[in-house]
Amino acid sequence: MADAEAARLKEEKDRKKAEVRKRLEEASKAKKAKKGFMTPERKKKLRVLLRKKAAEELKKEQERRAEERRRIILERTGQPKSLDGSNEATLQACIKEYYNKINKLEDEKYDLEYIVRQKDYEINELNIQVNDLRGKFVKPTLRKVSKYDNKFAKMQKSMKAMENNFRGNLKSVQSSKFKIDEEEDKAPKEDKPVWVK
Repeated sequence: MADAEAARLKEEKDRKKAEVRKRLEEASKAKKAKKGFMTPERKKKLRVLLRKKAAEELKKEQERRAEERRRIILERTGQPKSLDGSNEATLQACIKEYYNKINKLEDEKYDLEYIVRQKDYEINELNIQVNDLRGKFVKPTLRKVSKYDNKFAKMQKSMKAMENNFRGNLKSVQSSKFKIDEEEDKAPKEDKPVWVK
């Protein structure tokens, strides 16, 4: 009987474990369902597909631009002429025609370059005006200054102190050869030269 009861308890434990396991699996499935449609794998696939699509679009755009460029060049220059077996007069007429086309295109090029320069200048001026209106240039903050605090007086005091230090550092001369005769200084100087007497 003890074996039967132990077997029944083991069975019941296994059944409860299975129920708990089942509930946990259902909960994890519910969480995954709540998580949303986009899983990391799907996001990665979507990124790859978007990159491929963008690359294809870019390639088509480049081909379209190249075709448009070829068409415009052909339109401006005209169809190439076959010059096989032509005489001198037809060659001169063809050359004059090409020369006139080149002059016309150079004139258009100059006009377009002038317009582009004007537009660039206008754009630059408008950008400056917009920046001024937005107030991008910050006004410097003013510092409070005491009207009683004289900055120049401090500077003059420091200059005097430096001057005194400089004079104190000079060497004094003891020799008499550099002295000025006091007698010569005391004698009155005459304005008249000696030979006038």
